[in-house]
Amino acid sequence: MTKIVIQNTEITIITVENEDYICITDMLKAKDGDFFVTDWLRNRNTLEYIGVWEQVYNPNFNYGEFAIIKSKAGLNNFKISVKEFAEKTNAISLQAKAGRYGGTYAHRDIAFEFAMWISPEFKIYIVKEFQRLKDAEVNPLLGAWNVTRILSKVNYTLHTDAVRDFVLPKIDIESEISYA
Repeated sequence: MTKIVIQNTEITIITVENEDYICITDMLKAKDGDFFVTDWLRNRNTLEYIGVWEQVYNPNFNYGEFAIIKSKAGLNNFKISVKEFAEKTNAISLQAKAGRYGGTYAHRDIAFEFAMWISPEFKIYIVKEFQRLKDAEVNPLLGAWNVTRILSKVNYTLHTDAVRDFVLPKIDIESEISYA
């Protein structure tokens, strides 16, 4: 589990089967007003995007149930929870977790689209911070290497002076110069 901070909002990221899932419940704290994930999930465009994503990445997706849910999208009386959506369609893009680190988690692709629902600015910042996090995971020694490099650079004069004063023999350069 990892946490990132976007616009003063702490957001949890977990890994499920080598895939990153971002807590969209945490992301909601950045949106003004009282909104819920179900408000976003009832949107027809949201469901179409999730449907295409599931088609590409989930061979066990239940298209029959999804078609029924999608046909109701946008109606005033339509509302579906993430748990109900995942159970009916066998979706892997959204997960409802209970317990200490509970909340609604979305695959990073879906979470980035959810971030756009919050605001375009929020989406840009979360993508940027997520990429920074992934870069740090790929090259964890970069930070340590930088410290070593900077210390070596700062101590260069100290090192060269020590070599000159203690390692090299004292040579009287004036007496060694021959005049022709």
